[in-house]
Amino acid sequence: MAYKILSKKELCPNQYEITIDAPYVVRNAKAGQFIIFRAEENGERVPLTIADVDKETGALTIVYMAVGYSTKKLAALEVGDELVDIVGPLGRPTEIKNYGTVVCVAGGYGAAPCYLIAKAFKEAGNKVYMIMGARNKDLVFWQDKMKNACTELFITTDDGSLGEKGFVTGVLERIMNNETVNYAIAVGPMPMMRAVANMTRDKGIYTEASMNPIMVDGTGMCGACRVTVGGETKFACVDGPDFDAHKIDFDEVINRTKLYKDIEKKRSDSCNLLQMADKV
Repeated sequence: MAYKILSKKELCPNQYEITIDAPYVVRNAKAGQFIIFRAEENGERVPLTIADVDKETGALTIVYMAVGYSTKKLAALEVGDELVDIVGPLGRPTEIKNYGTVVCVAGGYGAAPCYLIAKAFKEAGNKVYMIMGARNKDLVFWQDKMKNACTELFITTDDGSLGEKGFVTGVLERIMNNETVNYAIAVGPMPMMRAVANMTRDKGIYTEASMNPIMVDGTGMCGACRVTVGGETKFACVDGPDFDAHKIDFDEVINRTKLYKDIEKKRSDSCNLLQMADKV
């Protein structure tokens, strides 16, 4: 089956949004789930959380950063080009119910996956706060979409160029001190999710983190995406990606994600050389 790219835009430097014709994936997709794509026949399998879906047209939206070999290959494709294959929806969807007051904390690229999650919680009758954090204003995207998906949107930037200066944890602390929060979910870099988990643990707020460890097959067979949760081994692709953030061994996950940095850099450098050669 062909997975044609319907639209493509660069949201901010090196970060792209594309919509893909994938009706069979979209039909059953829910908030919090992900897909695995291959940009070329012999390419690696790359997981990306579903950012948005259009049930009527069958259009699947994903947002990604072109930082590795395969995501740079994906970024080189244009409207009308086709992906080799997409598998999904995969993983357990975020458990949506009426908790009361919900806080969604998104760091960097985590803003895209948080859109559908926040929207679903709002539709379920929750009061939904969204906190989006980035290094600077140039890396913030989907502001209008996020405003519609939540009750109130907060933006933080490290340099203060947009929204509040500081980190997402500062806004989270203020919200927790001002009112009762019943549920929180964090999506983004591991250190950020760990920081959120530490803060909400002290307040006794049930919190989930969407895990994005090394992943290969997406069916629980390879074991690459294993994480330790509450002292037990879980697989992010089939048991997650959402887990009780207070029980995740974040140190272990962070160390494992560093294992292949050198190999990935070599692949990325090779991709850059190939792209330069194509332009000559």
